[in-house]
Amino acid sequence: MNKLLIVGTVAFDAIETPFGKTDKILGGAGTYIGLSASHFNLKSAIVSVVGDDFPQKYIDILIARNIDVSGLEIVQGGKTFFWAGKYHNDLNSRDTLITELNTLADFQPKVPEHFKDADVVMLGNLHPLVQSSVLDQLTRKPKLVVLDTMNFWMDCALPELLEVMKRIDVITINDEEARQLSGEYSLVKAAAKIHTMGPKYVVIKKGEHGALLFHNKEVFFAPALPLEEVFDPTGAGDTFAGGFAGFITQSENVSFENMKQAIIQGSNLASFCVERFGTERMENLQQAEVKERLKQFKALTQFEIEL
Repeated sequence: MNKLLIVGTVAFDAIETPFGKTDKILGGAGTYIGLSASHFNLKSAIVSVVGDDFPQKYIDILIARNIDVSGLEIVQGGKTFFWAGKYHNDLNSRDTLITELNTLADFQPKVPEHFKDADVVMLGNLHPLVQSSVLDQLTRKPKLVVLDTMNFWMDCALPELLEVMKRIDVITINDEEARQLSGEYSLVKAAAKIHTMGPKYVVIKKGEHGALLFHNKEVFFAPALPLEEVFDPTGAGDTFAGGFAGFITQSENVSFENMKQAIIQGSNLASFCVERFGTERMENLQQAEVKERLKQFKALTQFEIEL
C-alpha cells in the first residue's frame, strides 16, 4: 500500500457564516487533507503540532480514519493554533478575526521514520522553511510532491517560497494567489510563469467556479458541483488537495491524464466539505455517498457533439 505524507496544521477554528456560528471546533489544513485522503486505499500520516489543550477525541477522529498520528507532536503546557473568521454573504470573501499561532510559532516538523520513504508528499499551507525541512528529512525522492501556499507567504517569505518551489512537482493555489505570484492577470499566462519557478503542474483553484490544471501547453478544467446548500467553505481547498493527493497516491500514476481524474476526485470531496460546519461532514462521509456524487460529476461534464 502506497504512503502519503501530509504536513499541515491541526488546529482549532471558530467560524461564522450567514447560516450560524461555532465555538472552537476541529480544523486545520492537515486535518482536512487527512480526512479527505482517507477515502483512498493508502497509508497516510500527518506531521503537525498541537498543545496539551487539544482533546483526545479529535485525535481519535483521525485514528478512526486510519491516519497515522505518530508525527503529531503534543507540546505540554502549549496551546494549539487557533483561527477565527467571519464569512460575508457571498461566502467567497471572509474576514480573519483571530489568528493565534501558539505552538505553531516554533514548529520543527519531525517526519516519522516509517514515512521518510513516502510515495507522495502533500505540503500543506505552512511557512516555506517548514515545508523545506520536511523534504530534507526524506530518505528517497517521492514520486510526487504537492505544495499548497497562500498570499501571506508571498508577502513575507517570498525568497524562501521560491526556493522550496524548485523542489516540488505540483503547486495548488487560488486564482488571486496565482496572479500575485506571477504578476500576470491572465491565468494561462500566470500558470506559464509559475511553471518556470519549478512546478511541472499548476493547479489553480477557483472556489465555486471549479479548478484548472496546467501542464506545459495542456489545460484541463473541472467544474465545481452546483450545490443547494453551502454552509461553510472553510477547509474546502484543503479537502480538494487531500482528494487530489490521495487519488494520485492510490493510483501510482503521475501522468497528466491521471491528474485530470485526481482533480475531479478532489472537487468531488470538497463538495461534501462545505455542506456542514468545519470537519463535521467529512468525519461521517461514507464511500457510497462519494461514489454516487462522482456519477453527478460525470453527468455534469459529459456530452456528445458532432464535429
